[in-house]
Amino acid sequence: MTTLAATASDDLWKAWSFDPLVLAAAAVAVAFFGQGWRRLHRRRPELAPWSRWPLFLAGVAIVVLGIVSPLDAIAEEYLQSAHMLQHVLIADLGVALALVAVRGPLSMFFLPRDLLAPLARMQRLRRLLSFLLRPRVAVALWLAVLVAWHVPALYDAALRHPLLHRVEHLSFVLVGALVWTLLVDPAGQGRLSVNGRIGLAVVMLWMGQLLAYALVFSFHPYYDVYTEQPERLFGLSPLGDQKLAGVVMMTEQLLTLGLALALLLLVARRRAVPGATPEPV
Repeated sequence: MTTLAATASDDLWKAWSFDPLVLAAAAVAVAFFGQGWRRLHRRRPELAPWSRWPLFLAGVAIVVLGIVSPLDAIAEEYLQSAHMLQHVLIADLGVALALVAVRGPLSMFFLPRDLLAPLARMQRLRRLLSFLLRPRVAVALWLAVLVAWHVPALYDAALRHPLLHRVEHLSFVLVGALVWTLLVDPAGQGRLSVNGRIGLAVVMLWMGQLLAYALVFSFHPYYDVYTEQPERLFGLSPLGDQKLAGVVMMTEQLLTLGLALALLLLVARRRAVPGATPEPV
């Protein structure tokens, strides 16, 4: 059995992909945030504090590193637990941090004026976004994507076909953005009340934990790509790696959704106190 001391494994940790599409998208996102922050900061600096920058940059960096770093190469060929870590980083943590960074009036300044105006006039686009952000629709899409890509046939196909793997990553980011938009409500549109957002966090946490349990308590490995890989990083067996993937998913969701749930419960409790000043969330 080979280990990380092997030459192939040593080279693996240097496998940075520098995907131009990913890097370009990240650069555009940072540019949009920068121009929006600057415009709002000039008018109302208290609404665009400097503290938003590290949050947004951390969110973008997490998504980018999850795709272009050696984690991607390890996830594709060697470890399901690495693949799970990659997915929760790009679909949950990175997206959540970026949306928290732009919450409030800053969300209205994120897109440049010359781009925002024509987009706002596109009725079909507005109707589509409104439909996708309906709680039932967003949650259904999130769950469908989450479950579909863990079906063994699709999971293995995505790992064996680069284009399909890109589609998988893109779908995770998009549905993650939908549900976290409802949870964070960056523009304050109030599609869900605080109690509704608490309910959404509970439902997402419950559904995610069920999928994690299916991995943690599995009796045999589900995915051929990892089972057929003779080189076992860290000495993990295919079944042990699969169980670890479930633990990774369970832990990340408890941290991200658990924290969101705790904050929302705190806000709901404070609003229930007579005479308390409502807090923006």
